[in-house]
Amino acid sequence: MTALPQPRLIEMIDAAYVEKYGSEKPRYYLGASAIGHECERKLWYQFRFIGLETFSGRMYRLFQRGHREEAYAVGNLRSAGCEVNETDPTTGRQYNFFSSGFGGSCDGIIESGVPEAPNKRHVLEIKTHSKKSFDELVAKGVQEAKPQHFVQMQVYMAAFDVDRALYYAVCKDDDRIYVERVRHDKAVSDWAVERAQRIIFDNRIPPKLSNDETWYQCKFCSAHGVCHKGDNVQPNCRTCEHGAMQIDGAWKCSHWQADVPEDAQLVGCENHRLIVDLAVPF
Repeated sequence: MTALPQPRLIEMIDAAYVEKYGSEKPRYYLGASAIGHECERKLWYQFRFIGLETFSGRMYRLFQRGHREEAYAVGNLRSAGCEVNETDPTTGRQYNFFSSGFGGSCDGIIESGVPEAPNKRHVLEIKTHSKKSFDELVAKGVQEAKPQHFVQMQVYMAAFDVDRALYYAVCKDDDRIYVERVRHDKAVSDWAVERAQRIIFDNRIPPKLSNDETWYQCKFCSAHGVCHKGDNVQPNCRTCEHGAMQIDGAWKCSHWQADVPEDAQLVGCENHRLIVDLAVPF
């Protein structure tokens, strides 16, 4: 019997994922998972809702696969004798922190049971990798192969007052596991927090990662048109001279002399005045 591929069914599955996840609001804070990214300007854009990324159904399926892997990873750690808390026992909520527009949530805290340090608490970070990415990780270690993940863990260790982290990586191609213990480096976590504050509170745009618009990290960036071609910026409260993040995490409008609700920040108002650096061609 001749096989009959069903591309229409795949399209329908992907469309369902886009419908379910494609309307999710962007983060209203700068995430610890992103703060280690090479391009500070990209983070500045991201925090101001410029060049927001859109994804295909396949990518949303991939994201969900990563989320599902977390439960398997925790189960594997527990089967090996680790005591893992996915939520904070004192609050019943996921371990998270938010401070003045900067925040994040870790995958859990290992209270005990890591063989090399059975009584030490570890921040748990779980990631999935392609074969190529996984092989590089094994060869170089997380700090060199995945510096963004390394910085993310440093921030979490500082935020949750834990001086060790366990990086748990899974290869999606062949189910290999890689684990690495990471020590807290205060200089790195301090740098990350200072970087986040600069991006959040400064209306001056950071320099480009590269002036070459064909550079691979620039070419595939969702803000490529704004950054390299001077495309128009969609007005919203985060691109307005009147708006600013407050220490308490509220977004305040100096024109209306009021805090702006999160959903309203995406829309802006008729009194929008573009941040000077976005109005000048560069």
